[in-house]
Amino acid sequence: MSSIILLGIKHCGKSTQGKMLAKHSDCPFFDTDDEVELLTGKSPRQIYTEQGKEAFLKAEKEACEKLAEKLGAEQKAVIATGGGICNNPAALEALHKIGKFVFLNADEKTAANRIVWEIKYDSDGTMKNLPAYIANKNPKNVQEVRAIFHDFYEERQKIYKDLCDVEVKLEHSASKSENMKKILTALVKFCIMNYAL
Repeated sequence: MSSIILLGIKHCGKSTQGKMLAKHSDCPFFDTDDEVELLTGKSPRQIYTEQGKEAFLKAEKEACEKLAEKLGAEQKAVIATGGGICNNPAALEALHKIGKFVFLNADEKTAANRIVWEIKYDSDGTMKNLPAYIANKNPKNVQEVRAIFHDFYEERQKIYKDLCDVEVKLEHSASKSENMKKILTALVKFCIMNYAL
């Protein structure tokens, strides 16, 4: 069985589900954002803010190439990717050589709520701790944050659906273990239909 590579919008549960899947499958777990930080000494957000988009895409590509080289096609692992990796073809190409893309399709309200819950405020009321694609549009309130996220969510959903080998619709009312079972069931079905993962 090759590696399971989790795709999906920020806050869809890739890291949580990835760690659970890795434990269940008795294999290592990796997060591409962590790999970027190991490689550069800076978080993806720091690189993006300080050096710009192109610098981040380059770092993400190099981190994914190193991870793919380390694992190879034979070693099984579960890999959670950053939400923006869908716009980094070189990073995707490196990872797809060693595994299958699984799109964790979380509903919009759940993902938006998780972003809103992480908002922090400066003393002047300015919102902080927002994803760059939202912060760059300077939202004035939570309603504007949700509106910006809506357009982004719709655009990203189409991209993930086109990229993935397997799509799993996560239920916001289900437990984490129930959603993990949904992912495992989808992978088994995929294996049966395609003879081998």
